[in-house]
Amino acid sequence: MTLGPSVGLMALATRTERRTEPQPSMTRIFWRSTVGKKTVMALSGLIMLGYLVAHVMGNLKIFFGPGEFNAYGHWLRTMGAPVLHHSWALWIVRVGLLAAVIGHAVSAYQLSRRDIKARPTAYVHKRPRASYATRTMRWGGIILALFIVWHILDLTTGTVHVGGFEEGRPYQNVVDTFSTWYGNVIYIVAMLAVGLHVRHGFWSAAQTLGAGNARRDRALKAMANGLALVLTAGFVSVPVAVMTGVVS
Repeated sequence: MTLGPSVGLMALATRTERRTEPQPSMTRIFWRSTVGKKTVMALSGLIMLGYLVAHVMGNLKIFFGPGEFNAYGHWLRTMGAPVLHHSWALWIVRVGLLAAVIGHAVSAYQLSRRDIKARPTAYVHKRPRASYATRTMRWGGIILALFIVWHILDLTTGTVHVGGFEEGRPYQNVVDTFSTWYGNVIYIVAMLAVGLHVRHGFWSAAQTLGAGNARRDRALKAMANGLALVLTAGFVSVPVAVMTGVVS
């Protein structure tokens, strides 16, 4: 039995369409893969970790008095001058940080959904309980996202600030915020979440990027614990100093 001319032409057209169908780029293939999403999470997490280290160092300048802390706030808006205009460098940092936050959050959400789809039913046998930090990473991420919004509205735009927000006087604005009980509670809870997130996230990033092995695991765990402790203590020291009158 032979194929008619119309059937043969249809088969040829189908093969031609398959050959000319655009193939996804390597970037898209990488992003769609689990390894790709974990890599994006790891790299964006390290970017945010670098920001946290710089941020806590800046925050600790409040212990040197209003003059130095306000000068630091002014420098943030003039760094890069005279090459860059006022606040341009700050906005470049903000946009880069926002891209890292979005990439981190989207990757985490998609990996979570992929994990749920991979095992739609509960395990028959219970697995060993994960650490507190591991089990609270998702809730910690939500807490931090909400905190970032509140923090910006409080000390950047002054929208929810109490005591009269004053542009160019970050020292007084910080003291105002931590003179309220809810300002302290919100900030301290968020910083504890930061510590847990950093502790688990740094370790996970090291494993994803291939830095971990049997010889380095203990050192990496110690580094993760140390970073989490130092960052948490550094951030929490500011509201505690205001509450105790060390900073006023």
